[in-house]
Amino acid sequence: MKSLENEITLEYIRASGPGGQNVNKVATAVQLRFDILRSRTLASDLKGRLIQLAGKRVNADGVLVLEAKRFRAQEQNREDALRKFYELVRKAGEKPKARHKTKPTKASKEKRLTKKKQRGEIKKLRREKIGAQ
Repeated sequence: MKSLENEITLEYIRASGPGGQNVNKVATAVQLRFDILRSRTLASDLKGRLIQLAGKRVNADGVLVLEAKRFRAQEQNREDALRKFYELVRKAGEKPKARHKTKPTKASKEKRLTKKKQRGEIKKLRREKIGAQ
């Protein structure tokens, strides 16, 4: 994980929200940037899963942007941003379970067909009621 830290860029920006007079003067929010596509540390399959997991937090250039502004202190926000990042990488590291195709059981097929029959009967009764009026 140390080699990942070399590829992380931290930028300090002004945060919105509570903070009193400091909110307009001190840059307490942290913006963490990590270039996923150009990373030499991550394997290619891990990069793909990370991009998938991050979703909108990855821009068109393949750079992951995480913001942390939960705390009033810059150091706490820095730790929060790093924690979020490592949690995301850890989740991306878990390989997804392979899905095995299964056939529907005989009972489930029969249940489906009986439900369809019942629904059809309800609709048939409605048609008859409307025709009688």
